[in-house]
Amino acid sequence: MTEENSTPQRRKLGEGVITIVDRLIDELAGPVRRTRQEAASTLAEMAREHADRLEPDVERVTEALVDALYRPEAQTRWEALGALREVATSHPELAAQAYEGAEASLFDENSSRVRIEAFRLLARLGASSPELSDKVWPLLDEAIQCFHGDLGYRDMLDSLLEFAEGNASDASKQALVERISFDVTGGRGYVKTCSAKIADAVEAGK
Repeated sequence: MTEENSTPQRRKLGEGVITIVDRLIDELAGPVRRTRQEAASTLAEMAREHADRLEPDVERVTEALVDALYRPEAQTRWEALGALREVATSHPELAAQAYEGAEASLFDENSSRVRIEAFRLLARLGASSPELSDKVWPLLDEAIQCFHGDLGYRDMLDSLLEFAEGNASDASKQALVERISFDVTGGRGYVKTCSAKIADAVEAGK
């Protein structure tokens, strides 16, 4: 995907009032790394704390965030993933546009933060519907196997609990229980405790 072809449509001078969201979308697609990072960080904060301010432009914001997953710097990508995770809470069908970018980010070789945020986004998408859970589960399953034991695995477990408590399909939930079964019985500390909570959540939802 090239930036020329993927850059979202932006409101231009003369087409109406330029809002802060317009400016952030423009900066997110701009040529300056630091400016992109700051724009992504601000959008992520707005998505967490002031989602109502993004709501009127949520489609354009989502498109811009998805596009930002292909920027070279890690911070822009992890901030965009975090913002998309918040979008997925109310608009999973929009955030699902980030699937391909999130998949690439999930196995980023240089940034654990990018990997964790991609995992968290995919888990929230999976928690939103049976269809999306079946789509994202193979990626989550692969990531569990790849990153089990990493420092970021605890954050991944927290997202898996959300997946287990959400609207994921029975098949995906059962596959999750089978994947973490070793940690339920033979794990240690937080990994064992959270894995047991995940298994209990699935059982309670039957």
